[in-house]
Formats: sequence, C-alpha cells, structure tokens
Amino acid sequence: MKDKTIDYVLRTTWLAVNKMYNEEAAQFGVTMAVGFALLSIDPENGTPSTSLGPKMGMEATSLSRTLKSMEARDLIERRPNPEDGRGVIIHLTAFGREKRAYAREKVLTFNDAIRSKVSEDQLNNFYEVAEIINNMIANKQIYENSKTN
Repeated sequence: MKDKTIDYVLRTTWLAVNKMYNEEAAQFGVTMAVGFALLSIDPENGTPSTSLGPKMGMEATSLSRTLKSMEARDLIERRPNPEDGRGVIIHLTAFGREKRAYAREKVLTFNDAIRSKVSEDQLNNFYEVAEIINNMIANKQIYENSKTN
C-alpha cells in the first residue's frame, strides 16, 4: 500500500463508503445525500437553509436539488424564519424524522463495525491526519506555496 498516494487512498475509501451508503439508502428510495441532509437538520428546531450547505460541505445548487427532492418525498417542510422574514427554516416531517432515525442507525452501525476492527490509537491517528489535511487545505498550504517556488 506504500506505493499509493494519499489522495488515492482517501478517494477510493470515500468512494467505497459512498457506494455502501447509497446501496443502503436505495433500499428506501433515497440517496446518501438525502440521509446526510436528514442527519444535518435539527430534529427539534429545524435548521436554517443557509447553514445547511456549509454544514454539509455542499454547493448551493446540489443542496437545492436535494432539498427539493426531500420536500417532494415529504421528508422536510420549509417554514419562514420567524427571526428573519427572508430566511427559511428546514424542518423534518414525521416521515423525515423516521428516515432520520434509520440513517442515524446506519451511521452508528458503520462506526461500530469500524471500531470493532480498529484500535482507539489507530482511530485517533486517523482523526489527527484527517484534521491536518483539512487544515492544510483550508489554509491553502498545499498549492499556494508551490506557486511561489
């Protein structure tokens, strides 16, 4: 595995996880993106639509499509933000809360399965490396430096 690049391992692992979740979600007529959105919406108070995109790391166009699909499936409803008349709060419907519980169960099952095969030290190292990568990208420490060389 040492001859593979870091981005290759990240990409192929994420694609495998993505495929696994989409296969599970497809059994219930949804996608992983819908499941992720369900988990990102506060089940009690709803979530402002403007904070969902950044929370999920999704572009506005993709998020808009996902939310339209969720609304058509009666998973969510949009309500005016009482504090800001221009904004919208996304709330889960009863059906949405039911599907959220299912998505949560699948994520916890995945986490439990991985934790049963990976030591706490290995997992902490994984989190540490992921945080370093995210920080380097966020702080433009990868390609910005190479432009000046």
